Amino acid sequence: MTRATLKTLGIALAAALPLIASAQLTANVSLTSNYKFRGQDQDLGKTSGFKPALQGGFDYAFGDSGFYVGNWNSSVNWLPRNSLESDLYGGYKFKAGEVDLDVGLLAYIYSGNTSGNTTELYGAATYGPLTAKYSHTVSKDYFAYAGATTSSRRGRNTGYLNLAYAQEVLPKVTLKTSVGFTQFSSDIKHAGVPNYIDYNLGAAYDLGDGVSLGGAVVGANKQSFFGDINKARLIVTLTKTL
Repeated sequence: MTRATLKTLGIALAAALPLIASAQLTANVSLTSNYKFRGQDQDLGKTSGFKPALQGGFDYAFGDSGFYVGNWNSSVNWLPRNSLESDLYGGYKFKAGEVDLDVGLLAYIYSGNTSGNTTELYGAATYGPLTAKYSHTVSKDYFAYAGATTSSRRGRNTGYLNLAYAQEVLPKVTLKTSVGFTQFSSDIKHAGVPNYIDYNLGAAYDLGDGVSLGGAVVGANKQSFFGDINKARLIVTLTKTL
């Protein structure tokens, strides 16, 4: 290794040390009575609304740089030979006046059955209690809706827009509500799958020591097409943040 290379590595390490020293690691674990993603049940093995899932992950923020990476996991049951969803993501947060902005890349990975694997680019803007977030599919398929592994159809360019509101309305009580819209790619729509709207209305209570208890009614429209997976459910979630 040449002196020039060693010097370059030394400069890069010196630049990285402040970020490493100020990095912040947080973790979370949850137990929920039903895992819904964009209004849809992620457990097709049960017909009742009680479909418990164990969830958890971590976030690693590189100090005040705005850069972050993370991982989140949940038990699922909607793909053959699969029982785990693992999300890997990374992005950059910054401010524009009073607006907090967030851009990044997120990969949904399903061990045992990769047909559901999906990758999205996302961008979000938060102003006070309001957040608008848009996610755009860049992988070949969107959660196996197009069946890209077995057909020529593609799920790429499916978009999801979510508008959320979170505000403390009483001491330790935070109101949380959101509405989302899924616009499928042209290939998925041509296969007869309709765009749909999902919703979430609930609240969370801070129990102290990083523990919170949340309850929400979550569901989506177009039940005549999607069936019970879009049915409104009362979901209770206990979360511990470390």
